Amino acid sequence: MLRLLVRAAAVIAMASLTITAGFSATGSSTPSIKPGLDLANIDHTCKACDDFNQFATGNWSKTHPIPAAYPSWGNFEILQAQNEDALHAILETSAAHTTAPAGSNEQKIGSFYRACMNEAAIEATDTTALKPELARIDAMSSTADINAEALRLDELSASAGWGIGPAPDRKDSSRTILSVSPAPLGMQDRDFYLKDDERTKAVRAAFTTYLASLETFRGVPDAQAQSDAQAVIALETVFAKARPPRAELRDPARTYHPMTLADLSQIAPHVAWATYIGRFLSTPETKFNVPLPESLTAYDQALAATPLPVWKSYFSMFLVSAYADALPKRYVDAKFKATTVIFGTTEQLPRWKRCVQATDGSLGEALGAVYVKTYFPPASKARAIALVENLQSVLREDIPKLAWMAPETKTYAGKKLDSFGKKIGYPDRFRDYSKLVISDSSYVANQVASAEFESAYQESHIGKPTDRTTWNMSPPTVNAYYRSSYNDISFPAGILRPPFFSPLADDAVNYGAIGAVIGHEMTHGFDDSGRKFDANGNQVDWWTPTDSAAFDARAKCIVDEFSAFDVVPGTKGNGKLQQGEAIADLGGITIAYQAFQKTAQYKAHKKIDGYTPEQRFFLAYGQVWANNIRPEFAQTLATIDPHPLGKWRVIGTLSNFPPFARAFACPATSAMVRANRCEIW
Repeated sequence: MLRLLVRAAAVIAMASLTITAGFSATGSSTPSIKPGLDLANIDHTCKACDDFNQFATGNWSKTHPIPAAYPSWGNFEILQAQNEDALHAILETSAAHTTAPAGSNEQKIGSFYRACMNEAAIEATDTTALKPELARIDAMSSTADINAEALRLDELSASAGWGIGPAPDRKDSSRTILSVSPAPLGMQDRDFYLKDDERTKAVRAAFTTYLASLETFRGVPDAQAQSDAQAVIALETVFAKARPPRAELRDPARTYHPMTLADLSQIAPHVAWATYIGRFLSTPETKFNVPLPESLTAYDQALAATPLPVWKSYFSMFLVSAYADALPKRYVDAKFKATTVIFGTTEQLPRWKRCVQATDGSLGEALGAVYVKTYFPPASKARAIALVENLQSVLREDIPKLAWMAPETKTYAGKKLDSFGKKIGYPDRFRDYSKLVISDSSYVANQVASAEFESAYQESHIGKPTDRTTWNMSPPTVNAYYRSSYNDISFPAGILRPPFFSPLADDAVNYGAIGAVIGHEMTHGFDDSGRKFDANGNQVDWWTPTDSAAFDARAKCIVDEFSAFDVVPGTKGNGKLQQGEAIADLGGITIAYQAFQKTAQYKAHKKIDGYTPEQRFFLAYGQVWANNIRPEFAQTLATIDPHPLGKWRVIGTLSNFPPFARAFACPATSAMVRANRCEIW
């Protein structure tokens, strides 16, 4: 709801970070994670061949109830919490250093964190910093004003209507061009507006109540606020109807529509596009991308059909909601109450955790530069680089062995793999924050300044050669990723620690954990979407028609498999949406296992703690996904998330992988051996 899912980003992410242990200086009670297998997690009452997820993590699930402030709780969330402990310690030190040089990164992260923690000042200043923006919204009197305000809110990270940003040209990724897109929906996905099941109606009701509260807090009578909220819901429903289902957006051709100003004026004539985006174009004929033309047409039609007061409510609600976490407690509480329907949580995160997350979100590379000095030494980076190159070498050996792929496709696949950009740990050059002014005076003003700074930074890339050195995540981030238009893979420092990687763990554990993650990201370059980009990151079909058909048939096996899994009773997974991640999981485990087979540990075939090297490899993979999840959140993920639930990432992946069945001597009739297994790599 209105950016509410930002709080769940770490939960939704593909992979996660680790820090060694909680920090007593911060008063943390975060559980620790062993740098290797934890045999206490295993549930020996369940056979590995019946349900490997239960076998590998069943006892863990019994002893790790979900904390009240979390929608799910697993190794990913624990690692996230440990990382926040580390950042907390850094920020407490910076905040205590009140004489840091003005304008320095230490002053900025210290001031940002201090302002966030100063609840008394936040209550006293209320919405003062937003009043000029709210006054401009209230003064709107024309269609031109509406369009100008849409662009202004985009600059403030409070997008409503439409917005702009940079993106590599899909057909010439060496150039970064303008992208003109519809703003994100308040409830994140079209289904929340269009479906009529009981849960969806409950989500809409909570959203409506939340929107109304944002107006009542500013003095609007209850009845009027409720009416305004319903009108905004109706407006967004118009926008939702013009959005394609998420699964359709996996096809890059669906979101590449190069246009000129004249083209855009044809599909949305009520917007003076030259006024708003002309400054980014060298001539009126300069091409830019419009990912969803039908959505901009819907916006344009709404300009003519929707009364001005509704636009004022829409913009003011979205603006205030975007900054609700930086406003007085009544705003924070209202936003949290609305999230309980989608997350199932009953408590808010402690204030310090929210302030740590906010500082990382606004000053990620400034904070991350301090983080990596302590938690990611050069030796760790060197070891991680070696692991990535090892997996890359194995995938290079695997591609020529694919019986279903033609020689010319194999040759180009190898060229693309060799062209991968590899980012490990942190940027070679950290972001320059010298133009961002942060003070202790107002937390919401700091948030506004950060949003404007980020918008200016993003806009500065438009019309220039693509900068392939940029990162999409800060060093402590809980994630790893592949970018098709850059053809690069990135592993922030946060993920390169236990349980994913540790110099204290045996090779079986490291390859089963971080090896599978590395292989996963590499395989994304060849999944249902990534395969449609070439070695330079251009949207080019380099597959033969026969190979494309063979891949699609194999991918359909994955789609069908994951569509049959239960998210919660009565709700199935969306295999079409999840196929990219499931394909990458299967590719990742395949490549990681082949790399593990080259190690001395695998060749020696000696047991450790009663388990063979192969069994330890699969246990490491399974234990990474240890997780308990609230049903409300599981249902939300079923709508918005391309990643399957952790349980099915274990069962669905390994049941397709014959080496797993051999490792645990699973009969062909067991549940962990699929009769019609999916095979791609």
